[in-house]
Amino acid sequence: MKLYHGNIVYSKTREELVECQNSYIAVQDGVVEGIYPVLPEKFAGLPVTDYGEGILIPAFSDLHVHAPQYPQRGTAMDALLYDWLHGYTFPLESKYKDLAFAQKVYDAFVEDMIAHGTMHAVVFGTIHPEATGYLIERMEKAGLHAFVGKVNMDMDSPEYLCETVETSLKETEQFLEKYMENKTAKPILTPRFAPTCSWKLLKGLGEIGKKYQVGVQTHLVESRWEAEHSVHLYPECGSDTGIYEHAGLLGNGPVIGAHFIFPREDDIRLLKKYGGYAVQCPDSTLNIIAGIMQTGALSDRGVNIGLGSDIAGAANLGIYSQIARSVQLSKLKEFYEPEGNRTITFAQAFWMGTKHAGALFGNVGSLEPGYQFDALVIDGITDPFHALTPSQSIERFCYLGETGHIKARYLAGEAV
Repeated sequence: MKLYHGNIVYSKTREELVECQNSYIAVQDGVVEGIYPVLPEKFAGLPVTDYGEGILIPAFSDLHVHAPQYPQRGTAMDALLYDWLHGYTFPLESKYKDLAFAQKVYDAFVEDMIAHGTMHAVVFGTIHPEATGYLIERMEKAGLHAFVGKVNMDMDSPEYLCETVETSLKETEQFLEKYMENKTAKPILTPRFAPTCSWKLLKGLGEIGKKYQVGVQTHLVESRWEAEHSVHLYPECGSDTGIYEHAGLLGNGPVIGAHFIFPREDDIRLLKKYGGYAVQCPDSTLNIIAGIMQTGALSDRGVNIGLGSDIAGAANLGIYSQIARSVQLSKLKEFYEPEGNRTITFAQAFWMGTKHAGALFGNVGSLEPGYQFDALVIDGITDPFHALTPSQSIERFCYLGETGHIKARYLAGEAV
């Protein structure tokens, strides 16, 4: 049993942010046992880690991030999507055929993710199985909850990143077989997006998904071009999401669709049908200028929504800043397109970045009893001349916080 004292903030529901001031949290074998305003007699004599006015919150979940793009963060931000991909991103991703280079990047990526308080993530690798294998091994060793994918792409891409169907399927299956028994960092199928995958490749991935009962991550209706071109390529499927259903890729495990900015009704219906997650990547949206997700409207319709950093579309790994940006973009969406859109609350955005996204990985993302104690301690964000509640302090942290404000990090009950 471990005991901690401080202020405590976590999401209970989409709209309810729980605040426990000057309270104790008891952790048994890495799992929250309870939260108490006064320390119970049964814990008398046990040591208490006292964080004073510090605020304990759940660790964050990043549902869409490109680990190989980590060296590119904060650069080429004046380029639009096509030029950004072909002029910078694709050439960088080709370097991951060099395992020594990949190891240096992925070590730094994992350390920086933890520094930003992210303990759970859905991660794109590259087409290179050896490098992506190192990435998933690195995350497993750290104890991070993750879904990590070897990317599949065999057309409409630079020649140096195009696989043959046979090689792509063979190496993907070998990747799954090697890492399916991982404890925390699990493999996931990762077709980059429909226009870069032939039907033969998609169908083959669907068969592998059924065989191993493994889920899929991809980019869904990120841009108007993608949404229209995907249906142009595969008109019988009716929608971008419908392509993955027809290929047999849905219903085998978690479904994560990054961006989901220009969905048709069929996209929404199918994502809900399979319990999939639409992932809003606010900073990436601003930098690449794809569009703004209908966050409030989609959430009201029962679509699961999480947040992603989408490095290197965004410049840093802090999901806390994406929580703030999600609120900002929802205000813009409602202001310029008031019909059917609404501004989300900070409580809802925080829920998206913690408890709701965490559900993808199991009992993580909250500090309620029964949840794994993956937690952060936030301090140094308030002014001595103007008191804030713990909830207000966390809202401020999401808008202007830095890694230095995270004074402690816990993963499965152990200090990181």
